[in-house]
Amino acid sequence: MKLFLLLAVLFVPLAICTNASAAPPGKLKIYILAGQSNMEGHAKVETFDYIGDDAATAPLLKQMRGADGRPAGCDHVWISYFTGAGKTNGEGLGKLTAGFGSRQDPAKDGGKIGPEFTFGLTLDKALQEPVLIIKTAWGGKSLYHDFRSPSSGVYPRTAKDIEKGQYAEAQSGEYYRLMIGHVKHVLSDLKRVCPAYDDKQGYEIAGMVWLQGWNDMVNRDVYPLPKPDNATPRYAEYSRLLANFIRDVRKDISAPQMPFVIGVMGIGGSKPNEHIAAFREAMAAPAALPEFKSNVIAVPTAPFWSEELGAIADKRDEVRQMGYYLKTKSARHANADGSMSEVQQREYLKKFEADLISPAEEALWKRGASNAGYHYLGCAKTFALMGKAFAEVLLRTGDQR
Repeated sequence: MKLFLLLAVLFVPLAICTNASAAPPGKLKIYILAGQSNMEGHAKVETFDYIGDDAATAPLLKQMRGADGRPAGCDHVWISYFTGAGKTNGEGLGKLTAGFGSRQDPAKDGGKIGPEFTFGLTLDKALQEPVLIIKTAWGGKSLYHDFRSPSSGVYPRTAKDIEKGQYAEAQSGEYYRLMIGHVKHVLSDLKRVCPAYDDKQGYEIAGMVWLQGWNDMVNRDVYPLPKPDNATPRYAEYSRLLANFIRDVRKDISAPQMPFVIGVMGIGGSKPNEHIAAFREAMAAPAALPEFKSNVIAVPTAPFWSEELGAIADKRDEVRQMGYYLKTKSARHANADGSMSEVQQREYLKKFEADLISPAEEALWKRGASNAGYHYLGCAKTFALMGKAFAEVLLRTGDQR
């Protein structure tokens, strides 16, 4: 009897989000998501509650959870997620729910979400057709080298690259090829991933979302700081590479008019530094090209950055910086003469932090954040709003086709 009850608890199904219409499904809608660590997604499920603190996003939280408080699952949305660390890649697949964010093991729930979760929930609510998400993402990958597409040629190694033994020619575009290879692999046997696929109805590649950029933005060798007399935007090369990427993806998966969403970097929110501001412009630039009119859309993600958590993150950075000053005996700070012991440094830093960050701010941080600033603070609210926005743009674009 006890075993029966245990099994009953273990196999309680996730809350299901279903389409209201009873009409027969049409073509399978396929969406491709790709990028680096923020497409992976580093928002822990534990930060979901923070979404409900805002009246504007509380309804979204209700959509993300079932009546039992557990993350919702989708009855009509499937996902194939190809990811990995180092040379070890693998696939996680199944009906969409939370847990398809960053994963140590590609096949196991990582307890995190990226934009894919609310992206799928939004599509499931709006469409009567079955949906398949093909997601490929790896942390720390660049467009100038890792995702470099065929028409951009092989990455031109610098003398410094050769000296460091990095960026081998054979590896140029390696993750582009992995991405395209996985998409083709899934398309070759859709029923393997999506049992609802009907050969008679067929499928449509309905859109792609690209969320990437950090490794390009911070590389001063590939994108050097401009000289005063140079009017060329610092990240103009990124714009060129991204335009080539869009063309090549469409060609390689035989979807010449596939709608394409660029998730424009939003780290820093309404107060980006000069480098982030310049990079945002470069990311959005391809959408303004005449050839991409109406089917390449740049979606700013800065509005989804949590300003209040960002302010606390700035204070936490001050604490880390003070720890560095104490350790290095900075001339302008308390341990300038090096007389403080490690214990005294820790006590000083503890008081410094307590004076700077209030208990209320600390509680808010624990409620809403779970990672660093370059990962959008690991805030589920931010990733949920991004995913929803990406899906809504593609739905509108699809309606206009």
